Amino acid sequence: MQHLRKGRKLGRVRRQRVALKRTLLTSLIMEEKIITTEAKAKEIKPLFDKLVTKVKQYQEFPDKRVIIIRNLRNKVATKAVKKLMDDKFNQRFKKRSSGYTRIVKLVPRRSDSAKMAMLEIL
Repeated sequence: MQHLRKGRKLGRVRRQRVALKRTLLTSLIMEEKIITTEAKAKEIKPLFDKLVTKVKQYQEFPDKRVIIIRNLRNKVATKAVKKLMDDKFNQRFKKRSSGYTRIVKLVPRRSDSAKMAMLEIL
């Protein structure tokens, strides 16, 4: 039984899963729309929502390292955090308290019939 077990394994060991989530998160921030499997999209959506909420809280706080260290630890992370902290990007989410992303289901992948989805920022 799956009682009290959170999250999906995504067919990877823990380190690979954490790295995958970070790269998908940074790709979503940089591209604002990614096409991935439905399970990965459902895993990333709450992470992005929590990250945007943190950015809204730390908007006056000049130390962006808090957000980088805890969530995005790769080479693109500094660009992603700059984009998140940008006023233009933040204006979209000013009136929203949650629900910053949308998952749109797509046609299954031809090679292995995996359920595909597009995750986009509203």
